[in-house]
This record gives sequence, structure tokens and C-alpha cells, in this order.
Amino acid sequence: MNDEDTRHEDTRYEAVRSRDARFDGEFFFAVRTTGIYCRPSCPAVTPKRRNVRFYATAAAAQGSGFRACRRCRPDAVPGSAAWNVRADVVGRAMRLIGDGVVDREGVGGLAARLGYSARQVQRQLTEEVGAGPVALARAQRAHTARILLQTTELPVTQIAFAAGFASVRQFNDTIRTVYASTPSQLRAAAPRTGPVARSAATPAAGVPLRLAHRGPYRSTAVFDLLAAEAVPGVEAVAGSRGRRTYRRTLRLPYGTGIVAVEERQGTAAVRHRAGGAGRTAGAPGPGGAAHPGGWLDARLHLTDLRDLTTAVQRLRRLFDLDADPHAVDERLGADARLGPLVAARPGLRSPGAADPDELAVRALVGEAEAGRLVLRYGKRLDAECETLTHLFPEAAVLAEAEPGGPLGALTAALADGVLRLDPGADREEARAVLLALPGMDEGTAAVIRTRALGDPDVAPPGVDAPDTWRPWRSYAVGHLRAAGEL
Repeated sequence: MNDEDTRHEDTRYEAVRSRDARFDGEFFFAVRTTGIYCRPSCPAVTPKRRNVRFYATAAAAQGSGFRACRRCRPDAVPGSAAWNVRADVVGRAMRLIGDGVVDREGVGGLAARLGYSARQVQRQLTEEVGAGPVALARAQRAHTARILLQTTELPVTQIAFAAGFASVRQFNDTIRTVYASTPSQLRAAAPRTGPVARSAATPAAGVPLRLAHRGPYRSTAVFDLLAAEAVPGVEAVAGSRGRRTYRRTLRLPYGTGIVAVEERQGTAAVRHRAGGAGRTAGAPGPGGAAHPGGWLDARLHLTDLRDLTTAVQRLRRLFDLDADPHAVDERLGADARLGPLVAARPGLRSPGAADPDELAVRALVGEAEAGRLVLRYGKRLDAECETLTHLFPEAAVLAEAEPGGPLGALTAALADGVLRLDPGADREEARAVLLALPGMDEGTAAVIRTRALGDPDVAPPGVDAPDTWRPWRSYAVGHLRAAGEL
């Protein structure tokens, strides 16, 4: 280990010593003498430096033989913000794995989407994050299984396949390896009350979740945007400001879903729990606008539980829950123009999209026209839920139904795969394809890149965005808009 690596690990150890939750999900540490791995904010006694090992991912720690800490639940932390910032093959691969591509299409499917060989993808991921795609997907399946075990009464066999395991034996072996418990023991350790209490043994009962985030979270701004953009039949926002519920329909790989996400969490002190992560949460800011770290409460109703992992990741992108607000605010807060805006709104997020193709269509045609498309071409739900009645129409359906003009060009490009907006898409390539479409302007392309592709570093035309705002120009634009300067 060279001097730079030593200093890097010393910095990480100081984060562990101070139980700094800002680094939860950015790295993990394992203790050689106990055989467990933890998040940096774990409340347990700080181990001696010589006994600590550091890992970029939970999968890497598991691959080295360490099991998850039962006290801090390291698998429930927000994802690393680095994967959303990075546009290289590793960042794209991590986003695709999070979306469940390895479970659905295997390593070969992942590699094909990235335009590399399976061997190249394996090598690059192992070098960068300490684990290959199979190990990363396995860690994700284990986390999904734990959520289902501890929040539902579904039979263990059903949970095994819903989480993406190929067999019950593989499921049992993985749970024992990762958690040092049998599935039955893991279920017995679940809390019996509160938001993560177990629900009935049917998908229709829904899966309660805590969608973890790090640092402050300006929930009011996010829910204001979602309320302003809501397309009838697909989305709805109800409740008073500060205590609203956002609900929407989801088209997923195996079926459909309906999700409800609460704007505001409770203010009482909490422990790390089954469905998500959170430090002790103090009183929220004005109007429930910001939290020092914690989660958003949600409930997912899925027609096929195999979609749980994918649905959760899409919600995380929509609500920008894997962002690192400390890094964003530190960079932008140092700017003379942005400093006062950041101080007024710490933790302001850059919302993404639950369905990138849908977002692209809506950005092009606007909310009113999107509502017309839903009523005319959207698929009606088999079981409607109050005002939620439809799925947003697929690109292929729109391309065939209305082939002319800018909408037809956009949806044809999406349907044919000429334009890719999935989590593994090449952002620069997608921008070039967008701008080549008839009727597509720079401003609309910037919105699609920011929201559908989750690019944190987009400045729309006409905005003077200096390089000192990089790589967080999307957040800078959000602050300018919130302050009424755009």
C-alpha cells in the first residue's frame, strides 16, 4: 500500500471513529476479529485500526467472508452517489445492476447493454469496486429477501424466487452467508410494530419500505415539483403541504405496481430498522422541508414481487435519494452567487424519473398533452386505485398510433432502441441522438438528460454555468429555479 492509499484509509478510519453518517454507503468497513462488516456510522464500539478493512461495496465485504452487522444493517444504506455521477462503464454497470438487469438477463445481457465483453465488465468492476456483477447482484438479492422476510408474511419459498434467487437452496445459503442467520431467524428478528411491521401474505397488501437518504433532504421542493407535474390517471398528490402523499402507477419488467411515498417522516429518534436506514432524526425544518438524514416512508403494491428491487431503484432515482448533499452543498456553497441559495435550501435534490421513456415524452409534449395521451393510449389497470387508473402509454404504442411530427420521431427512436434512456445509457450518445430528432431543442434535451438519465451535471442553454459548479450543475440550476432566478 502506498502513502496515498494509507492516507485515504486513515481518513476513512476517522469517519468510522466519529460515526460520520455522511459516508454511509460511500464505503464499508469490516472487522477482522469479529468477521462482520458495518456502515461508517455503526454505533458499536470503534474497533482498533489494525483490525479494520475497507471495502467499496457490501458485495466486496461479503466476498471476503464478512457478514452484515445486525446492529447497523449496512445493506440498508443509500447507494453511493458516485455511481450516478460517473458516466463511465463502471458507473453505467452499477446503475444497471441496481435496476436488476443481471437477475433478468444475466452477465451477458449486462455486457451487451454496455457494449463490452462479459470478461471486460467483470475485470473493470472487480478492479473498481472489489466485486463482479454476479456478486453485486447477489448482495442486492439478499437485501431484497431481507426486506420481504421482515416486512411481509409471505412464505419463504415465494420470497426466494421473488428476490431473484434461482433456487431455495441458493437463497438459504446466501442468507446464512450474508446475515449469519437462517431465513426463519431473520424473520423472527423483525420489529413487530411501526412502519416496517409485517403485512399480510399477499402482494396486494403492499410492501412497506423506508427509502433511506443521507444528509438533509428538501422534501417540500421535490413534492412541489411532483404535484405541479402530476399527470391525471398516472399520478396523484394528496394532503396538505409538508404532509403530502405522492402516488403513481409503475410499469415494471414482470408486471405493474402502485406506489405511495410520504413527504415527511416522523421526528422521533429511531434505530436502524429492516426497511431502510436512518440516524437519529431531529425536528424537521420549516414545513418539514429538510431532515438531517433518514428516509421517506413508502408502500409498494406489486402484481409480481420479482419487481421489488427494480421498483425501489426507480423510486430512488425519482426522488434522488442516493445523492450526496454534503458534497453538492460544499461545492456550490463556495460560489459567490450560489452560496446564499445553498444556505437557504441545504439538501436540495435534483429529481429524476420513475420511467425515463415516459419522462422524455412528457418533456417534449407537456403535462396537458401527456394527459390526453394517457386517456387515449394508456393501458388501464386491471385493479384501479382511486384516481390511479392507467399506465403511461409505451413508446412503441405511441409511435404506431401517432407516427408524425416530433412525438412520432421521439417515440420511434425509443421503441427501436436508437435512443436509450435506461440506467446504463451513454449520456453523451443519448444527447447526440436527442438533438438529431426533428423538433427537439437544446432546452428539452437538457431536461431529458437531467431527469430521465439522472445526469447531475447539466446546464440548460442560456444559463451561465461556470466550471466551478461541476459536477453539480443540475443542482445549481435547481437552486436558481427555486430562488426564482430562472
